[in-house]
Amino acid sequence: MYLDVQDLRNFYYRSALGRAAQKTVREEVLKLWPEAKGQTVAGFGFAVPFLRPYLADARRVIGLMPGPQGVIGWPQGMPNVAVLVEEVMWPLETGHVDKLLLIHGLESTEQPSALLEECWRVLGPGGSALFIVPNRAGLWSRAEKTPFGHGRPYTQTQLENQLKAHNFLPERHLTTLYQPPSERRFWRKTAGMWESLGGKLSVVAAGGVLLVEASKRVQAPTGPGLRETVRKPLDVLRPKPEAKPV
Repeated sequence: MYLDVQDLRNFYYRSALGRAAQKTVREEVLKLWPEAKGQTVAGFGFAVPFLRPYLADARRVIGLMPGPQGVIGWPQGMPNVAVLVEEVMWPLETGHVDKLLLIHGLESTEQPSALLEECWRVLGPGGSALFIVPNRAGLWSRAEKTPFGHGRPYTQTQLENQLKAHNFLPERHLTTLYQPPSERRFWRKTAGMWESLGGKLSVVAAGGVLLVEASKRVQAPTGPGLRETVRKPLDVLRPKPEAKPV
């Protein structure tokens, strides 16, 4: 089940914990995607807080917000790029997206297979998709006061297996949000320390979210036509016999 868009907006823009989470996750997104000059960048779920770095140089930025969640205008003070869409039927041409970000989408949908098929459809050749989901082993997936405490959390293996089953090839992965999901002053003041120590402590204190970057896998066509074509591949190089006059 999707959270209401107003709850997501209030968390990321109006709470200290949400602003800290936004900053931390965005930094990890930028490690994987430092730029998108001249590219089409789309985000599904509630991805708009993490798309802002690409507004200046990307050819096009689109915030796709599912109907059960609702939509808000974004970004403020600029032409709106957010649109309300059917969950598994997006108003995008096939193969035209260079970068696709999903956050608060895959863990919330009741149609994960159909959603991944739609992701695969819109992603272009050589494009990259980034899936951000709650980490089953982390504290954030148990914190219902945050958006990461809702929906189905994943392990890295579960997420990557699901992506592979839908013709995605996992390329890179990260874990982040090691800071406790608490509004208490002490945890807010020490959040940076927890994030910097997170990689070393990940065995003991798993990060709150998983990020998996995947590419679109296009399978080679198969069937009798292909076998017939490659059976004698050099025939086309042989000179044809000259035609005899009738």
